[in-house]
Amino acid sequence: LKTAGYISGYRGSPLGVYDSSLWAAQKLLDAHAIRFVPGLNEELAVSAIRGTQEIDWFGKSGLDGVFGLWYGKGVGVDRACESLKLGNFEGAAAKGGFLAVAGDDHGGKSSDSAHQSEQTLIAAFLPVLYPATIGEILEFGLFGWAMSRYSGCYVALKCITDTLDLTAAVELPGIHPPYIIPTDVALPPGGLNLRQNQPPLVEEDRLVNWRLPAATAFARANGIDRTVIDGERRSLSIVSAGKAYLDTRQALADLGLDDTACHRLGIRLYKPGLIWPMDKDRLVEFAAGSDALL
Repeated sequence: LKTAGYISGYRGSPLGVYDSSLWAAQKLLDAHAIRFVPGLNEELAVSAIRGTQEIDWFGKSGLDGVFGLWYGKGVGVDRACESLKLGNFEGAAAKGGFLAVAGDDHGGKSSDSAHQSEQTLIAAFLPVLYPATIGEILEFGLFGWAMSRYSGCYVALKCITDTLDLTAAVELPGIHPPYIIPTDVALPPGGLNLRQNQPPLVEEDRLVNWRLPAATAFARANGIDRTVIDGERRSLSIVSAGKAYLDTRQALADLGLDDTACHRLGIRLYKPGLIWPMDKDRLVEFAAGSDALL
């Protein structure tokens, strides 16, 4: 496919240096047909990327599709909610995709308020992926675009200060991961991706009753939710995502509980990568028979 990329957003901690990093990589962006245009504000940036999903509506394009990336800190997600919601109702292109990177400052380190984005993203009906490490930001980011193209949803990537304000050595994911297409979900007539001039309630029905279940099915088919510690004994089953998952592993280690000890004691650990809408089938399967679920 002949595709291009488009990045827009609005700076703010913990994504305060993303734009300068992109400008520094301008030659690399140009070589791969990726255009970076910072937004005048958060919602205009969303609308610009929304337009990249609609390129076939305005005459013949030389591109098969454009993958878009929006970025902004948590309070910017609040401000851009209506634009994200309207674009998400319309949908993402099958050969494009829309990834919204939310930079959350849980501790209020450099914002007037401590903030998290899940509630706002859920209000806009965006599936939310929550990586725990820099390596997972890359893995889940690629996965988010694939999920967006398959389901027609705009997809959110929740990042926080602890996973952005640092450096790390990571193993790069494959350039073309072999994503699996679900076989256990129904598709509406005409498919899941964006359509032109649909009535509001038709758009809402397509998003809520078709696209979101398809996004969850895509996550299930590709194993983005993982049982990290398992065993036949089920005394305490723990569910933990993102940065809190790393804290949970550290807490177990501080208690001297490695995987072998957890198996002996019946402590199990489940790490969802898609935190909304969660895959209830996998979650119930993990929790079944547990004396306690945390």
